[in-house]
Amino acid sequence: MKKIFLVEPAICLSAFAMTLITPLTTQYVYRRIWQETGNYSIALDSNISECEKNKSSPIFAFQEEVQKKVSLFNLQMDISGLIPGLVSTFILLSHSDHLGRKFPLILTSASALVTSAWLCLLSYFAFPFQFLIVSTFIGALFGNSTTFLGASFAYIVDQCKEEKQRTIRIAITDFLLGIVTGLTGLSSGYFIRELGFVWSFFIVTMALTVNLIYILFFLGDSMEESLSQTVSISCSEGFKNLFYRTYMLFKNAAGGQRSLLCLLLFTMITYFFVILGISPIFILYELNSPLCWNEVLIGYGSALSSISFLSSFLGIWGFSYCMEDIYMAFIGIVTTMAGMAMTAFARTTLMMLLVRLLFLFTIVPLSVLRSMMSKVVRPTEHGTLFACIAFLETLGGVTAVSTFNGIYSATVAWYPGFTFLLSAGLLLIPVISLCVVKCRSWNKRSNALLIQEESNEDASDQ
Repeated sequence: MKKIFLVEPAICLSAFAMTLITPLTTQYVYRRIWQETGNYSIALDSNISECEKNKSSPIFAFQEEVQKKVSLFNLQMDISGLIPGLVSTFILLSHSDHLGRKFPLILTSASALVTSAWLCLLSYFAFPFQFLIVSTFIGALFGNSTTFLGASFAYIVDQCKEEKQRTIRIAITDFLLGIVTGLTGLSSGYFIRELGFVWSFFIVTMALTVNLIYILFFLGDSMEESLSQTVSISCSEGFKNLFYRTYMLFKNAAGGQRSLLCLLLFTMITYFFVILGISPIFILYELNSPLCWNEVLIGYGSALSSISFLSSFLGIWGFSYCMEDIYMAFIGIVTTMAGMAMTAFARTTLMMLLVRLLFLFTIVPLSVLRSMMSKVVRPTEHGTLFACIAFLETLGGVTAVSTFNGIYSATVAWYPGFTFLLSAGLLLIPVISLCVVKCRSWNKRSNALLIQEESNEDASDQ
């Protein structure tokens, strides 16, 4: 049977499943903790949120206690998947050069399928939801969404021989991700309301089953030729080789280039830390008073957030004609900072929906900073560079989610919006870092112009 060399269908199916399963799991845990903590019931077919706005009511204090417990439980789940997720991402992506790109795609998809099937059983039989911590740990041993996307983009790069073709195909993939995640986020509330948790988890399981079948039987391997030339190396040797290549990435760079690469990498990881860490807090914040959103409104909010993939792509495409990369990064970080600050003071549904408009360029800095870093290193070092970025993203992402969940749990009782104000303040760090990058480039440009003027004067004197 003739193989298909398009990984985009697998990316779309995986994005659908992962985008749907995140709010499903958060709201399922929220309802289970709500029901097990007190005697207050939740009507699954209710059109209003189970949320008390009167601070003098005993339900309000109970509601704050539930928020704390959910946040702490999310923290425990994130920590349980931190170490195995780091190790699996590191090993699978680094060895995909020898084992082929399909190997991490298959392993990660199978792990996600088993996890979603377990969630379906857990919600149907009402098993203790604490088992989610164990399933998160075991699932992370075989890769996570970062592993899947890393292998997918490596697959795309293998297929593209020209740089222009590579850029266009990656841009199309980002566009598809934005569309799929946006529509899935928009419909997630209706899945819960109309189908309930069991059937919603079952739909996720079916999507992942189709995805695994496509990868196993229909998707061709972009590195099929290299498989016959695979050299058997031990795991320890693989680690040594990867660490050595990462070390040489910074050692081989000139002094100025090395510091520039470190600054750009620091800027990207700090920005990524804040953006990813605050993401799950939005749902808890929206469920809490005074917003008291139901599952449908949460779906609308998730859809508006997912549109940032599309709007960021269009922003990069438009801004690239009139400004440098670093200015695009500034625009993305500053607008996101303003959105964080305004979210902390959002008290109505309309205000919360309008605030999402400030996050339209949230993805711009991530894409632009990757491009800027790729211009600093040699073409033969791009693979090592992106492996280093993927590792730091996995480490920073899980650490960020755990940190922000802990902060929200500690501050939700006296001011729920504190975490968003903290996020806005932390985004000053990448802004300052970018200012340093700009000043360094400006000084280099001024020195180059000064040297050129001096050489011209010397030539005229002679």
